[in-house]
Amino acid sequence: MPRSKYVTALDIGTTKICCVVGEPTERGLNIVGVGEAPSEGLRRGVVVNMEKTVRGITHAVDAAQRMCGHKLESCFVGMAGTHVLSQNSRGVIAVARSDREIGHEDVNRVIDAARAVSVPNDREIIHVVPRGYVVDGQEGVKDAVGMSGSRLEVETHIQRARPGCSTGRRGGWDDRRGALQRGQRGTYGGLAGGSHARDQ
Repeated sequence: MPRSKYVTALDIGTTKICCVVGEPTERGLNIVGVGEAPSEGLRRGVVVNMEKTVRGITHAVDAAQRMCGHKLESCFVGMAGTHVLSQNSRGVIAVARSDREIGHEDVNRVIDAARAVSVPNDREIIHVVPRGYVVDGQEGVKDAVGMSGSRLEVETHIQRARPGCSTGRRGGWDDRRGALQRGQRGTYGGLAGGSHARDQ
């Protein structure tokens, strides 16, 4: 599937559900579609009524699609609530290549190393955001690919959520994911979980 030229954000809040569609330009994002619907299926950020949540998502997305005149393929999802926690984590690896040039595989490995944190049984990692890299002690590196070094570190921000269904408790990330899948009606090709999380 070709990458969509639009960027879509969906915020599932306790009082309303908002969908915004932007078209990237040289100056930033040009907003081309907006949709909004009452949120009647959540309480304090937790899904308590699946059907009402699905209905709100569908109405908000449909309104944004009508305004921009295009079918949406994917979206970034904002989520908040007591079931979302966040923490910072650092990963460290030795660069694999003999010429010490850092490649994409090194970046993936160091992020995986940062991801290896202790997670309670009632939580799952939904997002790992790299905040910056350190190459042989040099801090403030935004993109380490192509640089030379023997030691690569990364500072990440990890977001965790209560799955919900897998633990037998309702209202967690699984329920939001389920509502999104039921509300998409073929509209989305993928989802990306963002978060306004509280620190542990």
